[in-house]
Amino acid sequence: MLKMAVLGCGRIGKLHAENIARHPRLGLEAVYDLDGPTARAVADRLGCRAAASLDEVLGDDAIDAVLIATPTSTHADMIETVAAAGKALFCEKPIDLDPARVEQCAAAIAGYDVPIQIGFNRRFDRGHRAARDAVRAGEIGDLHQVIITSRDPLIPPKDHLKLAGGLLRDMTTHDFDLARFMLDDEPVEVFAVAAALVDPELGRELGDHDTAMMILRTADGKMCHINNSRTSAYGYDQRVELLGRSGMILSDNRRVNEVRRFGAAGTEMASPYLHFFTERYLEAFVAELESFAAAVESGRPCEVGFEDGCRALLLAQAAYLSVKERRLVRVEEVG
Repeated sequence: MLKMAVLGCGRIGKLHAENIARHPRLGLEAVYDLDGPTARAVADRLGCRAAASLDEVLGDDAIDAVLIATPTSTHADMIETVAAAGKALFCEKPIDLDPARVEQCAAAIAGYDVPIQIGFNRRFDRGHRAARDAVRAGEIGDLHQVIITSRDPLIPPKDHLKLAGGLLRDMTTHDFDLARFMLDDEPVEVFAVAAALVDPELGRELGDHDTAMMILRTADGKMCHINNSRTSAYGYDQRVELLGRSGMILSDNRRVNEVRRFGAAGTEMASPYLHFFTERYLEAFVAELESFAAAVESGRPCEVGFEDGCRALLLAQAAYLSVKERRLVRVEEVG
């Protein structure tokens, strides 16, 4: 059993802590948060202890691995601190919002031989993974196009948007990683357009976007189209379409149930999509933890490592430059 501690008891930290506590091959030893009462409430509910300090977590030989779910601005510092303590670590995305800080972090941890996984959970969705495996098996011949649709049900609160680092670093970063996963190749060019169409006033206030489209292209010509919206009136829309020479594969949305109704008012009437990422990707969150544990126990590299976090951020940087200058950007310009 891999014994773990969770740093950060916000929404995503609580979700990870619950998944660890329920998993038969994982053990939740401790949680830590600067807000002591919040950490104690989580610890009491899940049957572990609330650590009094980060040093207590890192100095505990019973803890094999640490999951970092603290605010984004602390991720790079936490990665450096946990790696220096010799603990295996899993860090929620992104590593940081600034590529220069990510580069500093990479240099700081270069001498530490510890497993590091970044929380790009969508790679572990069973539908997305089955679609990618089918392409690799040659079911649709040569892959030509990847189309990723990712639309949230509701725009986040202003307080979240102020700290998120912008749509393309906060939301689209998952899609950039998923694009790399599906293409099985590195995009070398990016063209992006973005606007504040859902809430123009919020866009003017924060200088952020809520709607975007990106085109990525690899060196051998494969293309990926990503479309994002912060609001979708019909629910959380998560689809991936893969087009090849001899066919197409679709990893589709997931619903509350698969019942369809037929009547005078309409046909093919179905239940709503699963509400948001905590429901839609719940199995993927568990699967990424299982992959992390298997990597730590076997000594092999983590499936989604530090370099993957770097690559996704570079694609976001290239997309922002494209939006600003209204042109096709080569990723090497920002890398």
